[in-house]
Amino acid sequence: MAEPLKYVYNDEFFANFTKSFSAVKKDFDEVHFLKDIHSDDWKNKELKERMRHISLTMKKHLTDDFTENVTTILKIISHLEASGVEKDGFAYMFLPDFIEIYGIENYDLSVFAFENITQFVTCEFGVRPFLKKYPQQMYAQMLVWSKHDYPMVRRLSSEGFRPRLPWGMGIPILKKNPSPILPVLENLKNDESESVRRSVANNLNDISKEHPELVIKLMKKWQGNTAETDWVVKHACRTLLKQGNLEVMQLFGFGAIDEITVTDLEVLTPKVKIGEALKFRFTLKNKSATAAKIRLEYGVYYLKANGSLSRKVFKISEKEYAGHSVSVIEKRQSFKVITTRKFYVGAHEISVIVNGVEMGKVGFELV
Repeated sequence: MAEPLKYVYNDEFFANFTKSFSAVKKDFDEVHFLKDIHSDDWKNKELKERMRHISLTMKKHLTDDFTENVTTILKIISHLEASGVEKDGFAYMFLPDFIEIYGIENYDLSVFAFENITQFVTCEFGVRPFLKKYPQQMYAQMLVWSKHDYPMVRRLSSEGFRPRLPWGMGIPILKKNPSPILPVLENLKNDESESVRRSVANNLNDISKEHPELVIKLMKKWQGNTAETDWVVKHACRTLLKQGNLEVMQLFGFGAIDEITVTDLEVLTPKVKIGEALKFRFTLKNKSATAAKIRLEYGVYYLKANGSLSRKVFKISEKEYAGHSVSVIEKRQSFKVITTRKFYVGAHEISVIVNGVEMGKVGFELV
């Protein structure tokens, strides 16, 4: 099993950070700082708790002057970069967290800090409270950032603007009305940076969960403009595709399945041990004389703690199946223990999905 992300905060990390802190702030007490970091409950803190703890500890070793502290943080970043520390490493996200905590009443300086810090480490989480407290000002700022020269600032204008940012504070007003986000995404849809375009797609995927028709209308407008925009369109529609939205299926050329059948769906491992894999196979037939473009998926109905089943969809392929073709397809689904899903022993189910339509379901047991 992979090592938990919280262990990025090891002795080597703090050696690099305190070296830069000491170089910038001459009265910095490294020994006292590390003692404060490694408090009695440090080992029990998870990743975000550790980030917040580092932010709070930094404040103890800075001043009560927010302007002076921002200057110090920017100098620390410059020293880290000069020392060869790579940009965009999530470990330094406690720096924007510091601005989030102590700068919420100082809008202008905090925005200045975010714009500069995000060129070293993303500020997508730090800006969330500012979107809630200063909505109109931040909406205008996001639009300005969407035209910034530096790609990570442009990415911030989209990623920080997501209605449903994972791990981040939700923005209910944007879930209800995402229209302020759309001009930013229009500016970024053909961005030269892949990470910026991916953020645009993720933002639209968020929006599609409350406003599918809005996203579908926009994707019809964008589709076919450039190869870059076509990728954004497809990635933005991934949830709608998994939901089997007919209009989106047609948008990508997945048509009627009147001549498609799924037969002989069989679970090859009726009892699956946690940590091992489910194996299953089925036969897909295209009875038509013409080829059919098919998005082929399967759904795993996971048993929940309350005894109900919850389906998660996994893609197998998107391709054409020749006329009068017969395809035997065998797949496996891992039940390896992961941090993002808890498994419950008992009856589960698996289904085959063709162009969004479920076409067979069988059970298996997780033991």
